[in-house]
Amino acid sequence: MHKTVLLFRHGKSDWNASYGRDHDRPLNSRGKRASRAMGRWLANTGPLPELILCSTAVRARATCDRARAAGAWTADVQYERELYHAVPEVLLHYLQEVSDSIQTVMLVGHQPTWSMTATLLSGRPIDRFPTASMTRVDLSIDSWAHTMPNTGELIWHQLPKRLPDHYYGG
Repeated sequence: MHKTVLLFRHGKSDWNASYGRDHDRPLNSRGKRASRAMGRWLANTGPLPELILCSTAVRARATCDRARAAGAWTADVQYERELYHAVPEVLLHYLQEVSDSIQTVMLVGHQPTWSMTATLLSGRPIDRFPTASMTRVDLSIDSWAHTMPNTGELIWHQLPKRLPDHYYGG
């Protein structure tokens, strides 16, 4: 038995947009397109998340919303303010609290925490985690409460620029 963690970094943000705080920075057009493409790609590749824990930052929420709509994901989304400036141990704590009836959880948020968490869980360093990238780590556990460092295997690390063009259509 195993549990699956999907780590999804927010899409490219718009540094030129009008916003008050970093938390409110929106996606740019490239970030919007890449978020939708990654949503379609995951719908085709699987597994789809059964639960999504998402940072409350505007760019993370927008990434999640676009990917979810484009891929027709049906998972519930919980917006968690603590994921905005989280450290990997905070992500592990969130995972440890997930109901064991759920097999696949997605976390949507920010660097450098996402690459650090993937490395912590799998023991394999992730050097680059560009915007809108997604990583799958399968944990060798039967209960989320047992989520610990080095309990997982890195299955894939997908970058939006590696996707075939057809994922960008529509």
